[in-house]
Amino acid sequence: MTAPTARYDVDLAALGELLAGEPTYRIRQVWDGLYRRRVEPAEMTELPKALRARLSTALPAALELATERVSDGGDTVKQLWKLHDGRAIESVLMRYRDRTTVCVSTQAGCAMGCGFCATGQAGFDRHLSTGEIVEQVIRASRRLGDVVADGRVSNVVFMGMGEPLANYDNLWPAIERLQGDVGISARHITVSTIGIVPGIERMATERLPVNLAVSLHAANDDLRSELVPINKRYPLVKLAAACRAYLKAKNRRLSFEWALIDRVNDRRVDAAELAAYARPLHAHVNLIPLNATPGWPTRGTSAEGVRAFRDRLVELGVNATIRRNRGTDIDAACGQLATRVQIGKAPST
Repeated sequence: MTAPTARYDVDLAALGELLAGEPTYRIRQVWDGLYRRRVEPAEMTELPKALRARLSTALPAALELATERVSDGGDTVKQLWKLHDGRAIESVLMRYRDRTTVCVSTQAGCAMGCGFCATGQAGFDRHLSTGEIVEQVIRASRRLGDVVADGRVSNVVFMGMGEPLANYDNLWPAIERLQGDVGISARHITVSTIGIVPGIERMATERLPVNLAVSLHAANDDLRSELVPINKRYPLVKLAAACRAYLKAKNRRLSFEWALIDRVNDRRVDAAELAAYARPLHAHVNLIPLNATPGWPTRGTSAEGVRAFRDRLVELGVNATIRRNRGTDIDAACGQLATRVQIGKAPST
């Protein structure tokens, strides 16, 4: 199926062509309406009514809300989106006391094959376009505005469905647009990768100093290759070299994400290996209590075990924190809702 010209896939030049015959200032009005004010074309009351109608038809939204689930007293909102070809993706809006973060997807499905991840179990469908990525942030900001006056997303994390660096050519233009047009600081944007070394090296040459997070999960090659198959192509020594180069280029804190799996990567030896790997890179470790996922034969480490692992890392000189689980009652972990809900048969909110 051929994709229509989605609203946020249009650049300034293409918008100018679409508005040929209109006063030139209309281009900036529409662009600012889409990105700064985050409104629908029909809501751009500064435009003539006929032009609003034409824009609504020519620039359709790429995302259709299939279902929405709310948790944590309204502070966590999981949204399942239907794309033009019937594919499904997810985004999660999370309000905290000092910030509002949206976790967005970069692919429909994922080809990395990490067995403990619901998205990885579902397989890969396709890359998302730049516009499909950007629109998740815009729609999250609009959703936030429904409950908070002048609601504005402050942080974006690319930790949703898919491997961001496998879709680099669409990811990076989305980041540039979020920073330059939506107004989100590059220092509040985090790209999470399973360890695609060429992508990390490429990011080091870009002008924007976004944060880098690596889903590590094991600090020896045998175990990591079992948990994270891409490690066979980019083993730990190559990954460390790429991370070191990124730190030198951007001077941003590096984070390692570690999903704790009971009696798999939560032992004292695992903590020692992780500490030895993280310390030279001055990396922060973000411990993630594993959400139960159908099809994966093991279970997440107990809350007591997670705290003990954190304490052991601190003893070994590593800055480690435990990520607070949010939305476990609404399938908020990556890929869970998409695999549980069939498009077209989505339950009501």
